[in-house]
Amino acid sequence: MQTVLSTDPRPSAPVRAVLVGAGHRGVLYSRYAQVAPDALAITAIVEPDPTRRERWGTEFSIPQAARYSSLTDLPDAGAVAEVAIDATMDQDHVPTAIHLLAAGYDVLLEKPIAQSAPELMALAQAQRTSGRTLMICHVLRYAPFYSEAKRRIVAGEIGEPLSIEMAEHVSYDHMSMAFVRGRWGNSEQSGSSMLLAKCCHDLDLMTWLCNAAAPARVASSGSRGMFVPERAPQGAGTRCLSDCSIEATCSYSAQRLYVDLNKWPEYIWEQAEHLSPDLDLDQKLESLRTDNRYGRCVWHADNDVLDRQTVSVEFADGVIGSFALATNTPASSRTLHVVGTTGEISGALEDGTLRVRRIRTDGAASFDEEIITTSVTNDMHGGGDHRLVADFVRVVRGEPASVSSTQLADSVNGHLLVFAAERARQQHRWVELAELQPTVDA
Repeated sequence: MQTVLSTDPRPSAPVRAVLVGAGHRGVLYSRYAQVAPDALAITAIVEPDPTRRERWGTEFSIPQAARYSSLTDLPDAGAVAEVAIDATMDQDHVPTAIHLLAAGYDVLLEKPIAQSAPELMALAQAQRTSGRTLMICHVLRYAPFYSEAKRRIVAGEIGEPLSIEMAEHVSYDHMSMAFVRGRWGNSEQSGSSMLLAKCCHDLDLMTWLCNAAAPARVASSGSRGMFVPERAPQGAGTRCLSDCSIEATCSYSAQRLYVDLNKWPEYIWEQAEHLSPDLDLDQKLESLRTDNRYGRCVWHADNDVLDRQTVSVEFADGVIGSFALATNTPASSRTLHVVGTTGEISGALEDGTLRVRRIRTDGAASFDEEIITTSVTNDMHGGGDHRLVADFVRVVRGEPASVSSTQLADSVNGHLLVFAAERARQQHRWVELAELQPTVDA
């Protein structure tokens, strides 16, 4: 069900949005309003941290009266906004999204959608009851690399898909920041496995690219063996800048990565932003030396998530899928290889190049080859972030969705695949997705 989103009758009136959770991802999506002010306006914010609430409330010119510390203070849709960008932490996604849907908001929800199949079912039911739009931030669907691959597959350029191979390689600095020192390193605290927190993107892509049929059964294996105390070099301490004798030559030195190279500043300095929005060198070093979680030794943190995993999938129509996660690589990358009855598509996200080969039935050559160069931007998701928000705006305005559409009904299979894969890994067996019944009929 679509409704008018503004009392302003002009077609160009921007959609009014409330930002719920002013972390890095929520702010990034909200910046679309600065790029396309005729399409989107951030008119309210819900953020419990007063420093972040005021900082981003000011950045987006939000009136003081529309800066809320709690979701319970946010009025129903129509008063200050009509849509919500829900970028809360993983364990808060379902309760906050259900609250927003019930209050009449159309919602753009950060991934993961939910942390269990029952949660996913509850959210799907809430979305059906509300009649509101719920789209998921599976931003890689909107990266030109993947959207072009999807277009070619749908057009039948490689015939019917037979198999799909995917891999994700997480760089050493990204892995150690987010999944060792960071919020997603401990599954007990975040509520998410590595496969859910990092790779639900990839399994969503697999089910989307080959979505003629749903996944039927899955097997998985994985382990944690890199960032463990047993691998700590002699002389390693508990914090890089307090008791480590090898910090100057360590690849994971917090000073080298986060001060000298200025890696991941939007995450690293969040804990110290109450001191100043622009920390000086001494403040940064003192933060890493004392209470900043990113100053901890990577071999002596509280991380428990896997650092390698494989997933094997059988789809109901016979398509075979495989996904491999490897971490601690020098650079991050994602690769894709889809084989069909008459050809294949392969490539790497980071260089934006797709190679399409088609089997020939005549001529001297055995196959034709086409090289497609897609646009690559310097964001983390191949240019998909703002394309996602733009599509969300179009959908809530009642316009047709793109082929990349991440509405809930078209997004659940990837998450069900994650939940089944984790069960398969833990129980050392193939798991039928039917075991997660009742099926989520979103």
